[in-house]
Amino acid sequence: MKRCFFIVLAWLGTWSTLQAQTTTAKEKIDSILEDFHQHPERVLVAAHRSAHTYYPENSLGAIREAIRQGIDIAELDVRMTKDSVLVLMHDQTITRTTGKKGKVSSYTYAELQQFPLLHNGQPTTEKIPTFKEALLLAKGHIIIDIDFKADSREAARKTCEEVQATGTARQVLFFVYDHQQVPFLQSINKQIPVMPRAHNAVETAAILKMGQFPVIHIDDSFSDNVINDIRTAGSRVWINALGDFDDMEKKAENTGFDQLLSKFKRANVIQTDLPEQLLRYLRKKGLHQ
Repeated sequence: MKRCFFIVLAWLGTWSTLQAQTTTAKEKIDSILEDFHQHPERVLVAAHRSAHTYYPENSLGAIREAIRQGIDIAELDVRMTKDSVLVLMHDQTITRTTGKKGKVSSYTYAELQQFPLLHNGQPTTEKIPTFKEALLLAKGHIIIDIDFKADSREAARKTCEEVQATGTARQVLFFVYDHQQVPFLQSINKQIPVMPRAHNAVETAAILKMGQFPVIHIDDSFSDNVINDIRTAGSRVWINALGDFDDMEKKAENTGFDQLLSKFKRANVIQTDLPEQLLRYLRKKGLHQ
């Protein structure tokens, strides 16, 4: 009888721990999504190819690191293998990230698993992950920006199907380079939020006429007036610190981020290769919770 009592207590303790972990995860993504949708005054941080300072880009380790750092959004590149498996890889080839020659689309998923991902030129224990693995790891913890690098409608459909199957539709953004592709994507699944790319004022006006989007990606040629139009329409403004601004920041702390925010005062999503530094900077400025 006493043994049964202790077994029940142990089971209850385990159940309570699991429940607490689930609640914590749920509260984390809910907090990010609340900021994303309800607090445009807060600037959100997007980790380019996820947080890859200590881990290979587009790896599960880099996603875990972004979650650990408290980053809002992990940007991930999606491609399709020879046997139609969606995987994470920025380049068309695997040369830079694995040291092996050939395109992602020339290998099966099983073949790609033979090649460890490199970090700073050295092999790691990380392998090329599937898109599904990334979604399941991110679920409940962080927004995923899908930088869709595959080149077929089949791959686009499969990407949306995997988002739906993993129950992560509310915490993804499907990045669309050409805003004219938005209707096709929405015909596949209207539940998946889309982030169109606007290259100029004319495209911005066309996008705003298509409906409301949670966020619109701009570049550093945009004027304050166009950015104000986007914000007035209820969309967030995504800008990149990649390149010049990040490079300035690496040389002297706060310089790059200061210049970026002085130039784009109303941008409220910033993508960077330095997510932890940007998060720290924004918190000091009172621009992030």
